[in-house]
Amino acid sequence: MPGRKELTLTPEERRDLEALRDTHELPYVRERAAALLKIADGRSGRQVALNGLLKSRRPDTIYE
Repeated sequence: MPGRKELTLTPEERRDLEALRDTHELPYVRERAAALLKIADGRSGRQVALNGLLKSRRPDTIYE
């Protein structure tokens, strides 16, 4: 079984993703930014896919 995937962000990358999450005009970009931030904060992609977004997604969608 593969190990858990981790995402490490620099302060600049985090700031950019937070800006996208909060202000981008396209909803899918806001959702993707939110998912990446949650994974960077230590949640698994599966947790984010099933319970971390407004609408549930398949875990494979998050990992792609």
